[in-house]
Amino acid sequence: MKILVMGLPGSGKTYLTERLVPLLDAVWYNADNLRGMANDMDFSEEGRERQSMRMRTFADFEKSHGRYVVCDFVCPTKETRKHFNADIVIWMDTIKEGRYEDTNKLFQNPIKVDFHITEWNQHNHEDIAKEILENV
Repeated sequence: MKILVMGLPGSGKTYLTERLVPLLDAVWYNADNLRGMANDMDFSEEGRERQSMRMRTFADFEKSHGRYVVCDFVCPTKETRKHFNADIVIWMDTIKEGRYEDTNKLFQNPIKVDFHITEWNQHNHEDIAKEILENV
């Protein structure tokens, strides 16, 4: 199962993911970590698409071995989300603007999500994990 936790920078993607992963016994890939490992800090449209494909490659590997995998990254456009091809999308819609103006301008609200989080709280991760484990 390939799970995408997406949203603007500062929306709480990593906060949610680090709490969700142990509940699902999942593998976790964080975009900042993978960008660092790839030495690729290109945030152009091409760079963002490349990052989405990189995240997909790691996630597809884990999924092919029967593991839950959670990837947290901005995934700002319809195209980057299409490239990643998540089984479950969690949208961290907790802020209206992130800290990077170029990302704010580029970001397209997703049309289809499985979990739409509009506020940080102490139980979102538990609610999501329960729903996933009971229904997948």
